[in-house]
Amino acid sequence: MPNSLHFEPDPKIRCREFKIGCIGAGFIMADVQLLAYAEAGFPVVAIASRTTQRAAWAAKRWNIRTVHQTPLELIEDPEIEIVDIAFPPDQQPALIRHALKQKHVRGILAQKPLTMDFSSAKALVEEASTSDKVLSVNQNMRFDQSMRVLKQLLERNELGTPVLGTIEMRAIPHWQPFLASYDRLTLLNMSIHHLDVLRFLFGDPSEIYTAVRRDPRTKFQHVDGISVSTLKFPSDVMAVTIEDVWSGPREEGFSSDIYIKWRVEGLDGLAQGTIGWPDYPNGSPSKLGYCSRRTTNGKWVHPSWETMWFPHAFAGVMEQLQFAIKSGSEPELSAADNLKTMALVEAAYRSASETRAVQLTEFGL
Repeated sequence: MPNSLHFEPDPKIRCREFKIGCIGAGFIMADVQLLAYAEAGFPVVAIASRTTQRAAWAAKRWNIRTVHQTPLELIEDPEIEIVDIAFPPDQQPALIRHALKQKHVRGILAQKPLTMDFSSAKALVEEASTSDKVLSVNQNMRFDQSMRVLKQLLERNELGTPVLGTIEMRAIPHWQPFLASYDRLTLLNMSIHHLDVLRFLFGDPSEIYTAVRRDPRTKFQHVDGISVSTLKFPSDVMAVTIEDVWSGPREEGFSSDIYIKWRVEGLDGLAQGTIGWPDYPNGSPSKLGYCSRRTTNGKWVHPSWETMWFPHAFAGVMEQLQFAIKSGSEPELSAADNLKTMALVEAAYRSASETRAVQLTEFGL
């Protein structure tokens, strides 16, 4: 097998020793994260949610021995070493701040978005930096298998100098009911995946231009239903991300076309693929194909794997925090790095509001 096919779509599990307490028992925790943790052997010892009944249901489903009456009670449980939060972003900061005060807590895994806006995220990250806790943010698209293999291709320079990257989404995410009370929708809760993974692939952009419109197929009020963002990077790479998060017509019997596609072109090759999670709950792996004048003689190569973004990427997210605590190193998904993603999201909203390209230097990072 040529070296160009030696990829690692999933990270190795280097640590699984720190006890986890989970806050939240909705879809993302009960159906995805806890499944990934069970398969990876992470020790989840307690759970709490907005209602005890829902937490008890999840505990029985995943054989979690302790159900706490409230999230605060769970955070104060001296057995808990990692607090794993899957709660609405307007309520998450208070839980993080409470966890920062507990001597027994060593790490916190927060859901994305970290907060509702950049300024509140900056304040929270600064508070966390003065503590001895490791704060990490669950930007799980970085652990999608096709994104990890694409990153490895770029690091090996198999595509040559990158020129253009695109992500096109025409799929329907799991919109949690609490989002109906926010005015920020797609950029903060879905585009954040794509904006963050573009940073992961190409580094920090210098500017972003974003256009949005209200989506008439979304029944609750919102500002940004459909979004299109163009990013420029100091390396001269350009990237475009499109989010159509309703993708209709979608009534029963209508053969709509739902997908997430991506493509990266370089001077010596190109890679393209699809993201598998729109097939959830049936599930399918993300796909990647690439060709390179450097390593494949211009022929298409299609690495494959059996794992999927949902649920397997979430094992990588928890593992990187476990290992950071054990090794005393910075987590791959650090809060400080995520603040740059929050700045990019805020810049996208500013761009849409002011109809101009926004420089990331405006945020002082």
